Amino acid sequence: MRFAVFSDIHANLEALDAVLADARANDCTRYVCLGDVVGYNANPVECLNIVRELGCPTVKGNHDEQAALTGSCLEFNEWAEQAIIWTRRQLDERDREWLRNLPLRQQVNDFTIVHATLDSPAAWNYVFTTEEASASFRHQPTSICFFGHTHVPGVFTSNEGVKQDRPDTIHANPGKKYFVNPGSVGQPRDGDWRAAYCIFNSDENIIEQRRVPYDLVSAQKKIIAAGLPRLLADRLQFGR
Repeated sequence: MRFAVFSDIHANLEALDAVLADARANDCTRYVCLGDVVGYNANPVECLNIVRELGCPTVKGNHDEQAALTGSCLEFNEWAEQAIIWTRRQLDERDREWLRNLPLRQQVNDFTIVHATLDSPAAWNYVFTTEEASASFRHQPTSICFFGHTHVPGVFTSNEGVKQDRPDTIHANPGKKYFVNPGSVGQPRDGDWRAAYCIFNSDENIIEQRRVPYDLVSAQKKIIAAGLPRLLADRLQFGR
């Protein structure tokens, strides 16, 4: 089977449409979402509806959690909080209930998915280093786990120590463990503005990291028209 594994859509409809079109063109028949469907960008309802209609395994991200709550987002910066407050006004109770009920981690076939970390998924910690990845490996029940949250694609490999790399293609060895980040669909932060996701061929244990151009200008115009912080539109073109 060929899975399209994507994360951190962040309400960027143009990027999500481009990723799904690319996935279909590359014969993907299954889809997996690693969370943060909403936040930052201007189409939360549309993106939520697409993911919900896909009926795919989906885990909760920190922006999904905050969008379903009320009150101040104390751990968010001011731009992220403004976007969440705006997002809450766009969602109805059915949308909020769907976000609230998403699991924090899930096993799909013979791999695992989580938004942040396996050791403490509700704490929303980031994994940027081998030391941070090591904690998740101790709680990883499968050879492969896909995670998001950092908006940066890459892989950590555990086999007599933990190594970090950013290959375009990963040939997974059943004797090792892999903690794989496909990057962000809607707000990449690795200096490349294109939408990021990966394709997992579970029959051959091959993971392909992919980048897809999308209608960046339209996404930026929607952010500005919605009255969201201009910074959120500007940063998209820099992949930051």
